[in-house]
Amino acid sequence: QTYKFRLYPNKKQEEQLLWTLEKCRLVYNDMLAGLNKEEKPNRLKLQSMLPELKKQYPELKGVYSKVLQYEVYKLFSNLKGLGELKKKGRKVGRLRFKGKGWFKTFTYNQSGFKLIDTNKRLKSLHLSKIGDNISIRVHRKIDGNIKQITIKKHCSGKWYANMVTERNNKKHDKKISSVIGIDKGIKYFLTDTEGRRIENSQFLKNSLKKLRREQRRLSRKKKKSSNYNKQRIKVARVHEQITNHRIDFLHKLSRSYIDNYDMIAVENLNIKNLVRNHHLARSISDVSWSAFDNMLSYKAENANKTVVRVDPKGTSQEYKYGRDLDRDYNASLNILERGLASLPQGLRKVTPVEIEPLQKLETISASLIIETGSLFQNHK
Repeated sequence: QTYKFRLYPNKKQEEQLLWTLEKCRLVYNDMLAGLNKEEKPNRLKLQSMLPELKKQYPELKGVYSKVLQYEVYKLFSNLKGLGELKKKGRKVGRLRFKGKGWFKTFTYNQSGFKLIDTNKRLKSLHLSKIGDNISIRVHRKIDGNIKQITIKKHCSGKWYANMVTERNNKKHDKKISSVIGIDKGIKYFLTDTEGRRIENSQFLKNSLKKLRREQRRLSRKKKKSSNYNKQRIKVARVHEQITNHRIDFLHKLSRSYIDNYDMIAVENLNIKNLVRNHHLARSISDVSWSAFDNMLSYKAENANKTVVRVDPKGTSQEYKYGRDLDRDYNASLNILERGLASLPQGLRKVTPVEIEPLQKLETISASLIIETGSLFQNHK
């Protein structure tokens, strides 16, 4: 499981974080240069070159060794991804060198970090070779042991720590009694089998006017000037605000379904193919179906719940419950039926024939979910 917490480094700590980013960029670019010369790149061979690289650049000794080793791992992961795309017939180029300011993350893997409880609102994070007492706002309980921390500088200038934890989840077969089917859409973010339609709040569309205004102001500034950098941060903060509002909504909505149902059936949509429709691409990206599905999946795994993905083909065209039903609601019923049919008989208490369609649907605004923190706060 991954947790994202904001860091509040002081001026000296921020200088050290930025310095570490630059040294990681140096290693990445140097290794990439060696990689492009190799006919058959070997990760272990390049990693063994790190000691020589430290002799060439003595300042690298000021960076924790596993941080540098992880840059080699990232480089080969990127290369592996390109290789897989090439096997699928996609046209791929070469990995690019990272210019100054384009390197945003570095990672402590397994060791070199420690979270210190200060009994205050802000805790302290120790990062080897960077320093102690980096203030961090841990706004939620961390379950499991922290195995990895990635430090990231956002375009808005803010710093974050992404922590990956390992938990021993004891899974057991649970009788499924409460089930629901979900159909995703553009006009309504989703429609479920209990007659709820969640309005699409269109976070990007609602902020587009402000975003375009800030981008126009940026275009009038001289590049690389002080005013240009200040305005660039303003644009980045608008983007960050849009993302934060969207993620907040998706977290609260997905948590509502996980807490109240044993099994959730959703469509297995191919988002990449859908966004090729240029008329709908922006709207599809704005609703973030993939992010919602991912949240459902990992939250269900942690809560010992079940998420079933079904074939979306024909879910809106099959009218088993009468043609008078709302199109999206009808699709959600078909999705639930397919989801139940895919479960082992011994796990389910509910069968497809027990589904009874509703004639009246309830529309719920996204803003209400954000304000109350739950879909069921006032609708149960």
